[in-house]
Amino acid sequence: MQISFSGQTALVTGAGSGIGAAIAVSLAEAGARVIVADLNLSHAEAVAAQITGAGGLAHAAGGDVSDPEVVKSLVAFAVEKGGALTLLVNNAGIGGPQALLGDYPVDGWKQVIDINLNAVFFGMRFGIPEMLKAGGGAIVNMASILGSVGFASSSAYVAAKHAVVGMTQTAALEYSAKGIRTNAVGPGFIDTPLLTALPAAAKAGLAALHPIGRLGTSQEVGNLVLFLLSDKASFISGSYHLVDGGYTAQ
Repeated sequence: MQISFSGQTALVTGAGSGIGAAIAVSLAEAGARVIVADLNLSHAEAVAAQITGAGGLAHAAGGDVSDPEVVKSLVAFAVEKGGALTLLVNNAGIGGPQALLGDYPVDGWKQVIDINLNAVFFGMRFGIPEMLKAGGGAIVNMASILGSVGFASSSAYVAAKHAVVGMTQTAALEYSAKGIRTNAVGPGFIDTPLLTALPAAAKAGLAALHPIGRLGTSQEVGNLVLFLLSDKASFISGSYHLVDGGYTAQ
């Protein structure tokens, strides 16, 4: 299935590594100009250099997406570099502290909600007006399997991802008729740098939670995101799509 984003500009947050990097590279390979945004500017620059070295179009940008002014500036940067913004992937996120709800650190709760939920709102808040100016576009918000089920000791993450799914559905109701499709993706446990520090036994334990018997890859998530952003998914909006190796089928 041939997908082309030639002439389009995409903004991908949390694109300095893992799932975000895979999405950014795949978008560029399909012809998009990609704004590679990450809290760690050097990581964003490395991904952008990888893209441009392969003949693609990319620009790196750094900043904390929990700050609305930063997100506003990222959207403006995308419009400046590409002339318009038509593709947006709100991917940046953190796992946060692991603690029972009755012991959960308040500052940890605030940080997870700021990055995993508020930043998604900021991306749509500032991205949608530019997409409307461009005549439409497509948004993918990165949720999680934990956007539909619970997980002990991860109350902030679970709450944020459930909210991302609801906000995605609301955006679809508001803007689908105006040419902007919005969908959410729910990965299972993916083998990314977030899991690098885990002992081998712990990673094996996470893999065993999936009926398919392994962790997912960033590219497997990226493949779904690319499809949802493309015209091949032109009748899909307001949906929450799992890429979880059967995790939530249990």
